[in-house]
Amino acid sequence: MQENHHNRHNNHHDHRLLPKRIILLRHGESQGNLDTSAYSTTPDHKIPLTEQGLAQARLAGSRLRDLASSNGSSRDWRVYFYVSPYERTRSTLREIGKSFSRKRVIGVREECRIREQDFGNFQVEERMKAIKETREKFGRFFYRFPEGESAADVFDRVSSFLESLWRDIDLNRLQNEPSQDLNLIIISHGLALRVFLMKWFKWTVEQFELLNNLGNCGIRVMELGQSGEYSLAIHHTDEEMLEWGLTPEMIEDQKWRINASKTNCNDHCSWYLSSFFDPSLDSDDDNVTNTDIDSK
Repeated sequence: MQENHHNRHNNHHDHRLLPKRIILLRHGESQGNLDTSAYSTTPDHKIPLTEQGLAQARLAGSRLRDLASSNGSSRDWRVYFYVSPYERTRSTLREIGKSFSRKRVIGVREECRIREQDFGNFQVEERMKAIKETREKFGRFFYRFPEGESAADVFDRVSSFLESLWRDIDLNRLQNEPSQDLNLIIISHGLALRVFLMKWFKWTVEQFELLNNLGNCGIRVMELGQSGEYSLAIHHTDEEMLEWGLTPEMIEDQKWRINASKTNCNDHCSWYLSSFFDPSLDSDDDNVTNTDIDSK
């Protein structure tokens, strides 16, 4: 009976309608990117795009359409959008939407958990400059802005969003048909998207600290590999990933994921094991004694 249940679970996993791609996109250039003093008079969530940002978003829409349609080679493809509630992300989506016919869009969901890191209401320019200098000394991941959030706080809510995303996929709430190539497009903010990648690929805090921010309307494409794992290395080159701050070890992991199985993923993530356990203690007969350990 237990064996039958296990087989049914595996069959469910194998036939789950996984998206072909999960595409992460940062908003276009905003007034705050152009002039940080805008944050002292305008609430962060109301900061608009510049004219350049609107043009970037329209160009991104054309690029996303090419991606979703596999440059025109896929006949039956669809997109589903998740968007941060901030004005700059919503405006980015409005411009992107001009590249998609309605029949290609399964749906759009505004998702508060992928909003920008909270820096603490109105931001006085000189004070924020000093605060960000302190953050560099303290560490970007754990430093919490006064009256705001740390990257670790953002990690927690993005993790919650990811759990909901997987439930949407498991229960086919996205109403995807088996014959369709589904592309999930997440329009968010630089830090939230880096945290999303950190959570998804199980990167450490140290590895997160190495990552560079996405440019305005910068794109990261996670594409489904042969065995059900997503990888950045299917669409992106080694050179691109190095520019983003990935180490050679992280890039090698992305390449491994193209043909990897989830069942042996833990064994492959060597940076965890080597951080805490001494590989010189490995033994074929697993007969290491306390005396052996004490003598080292």
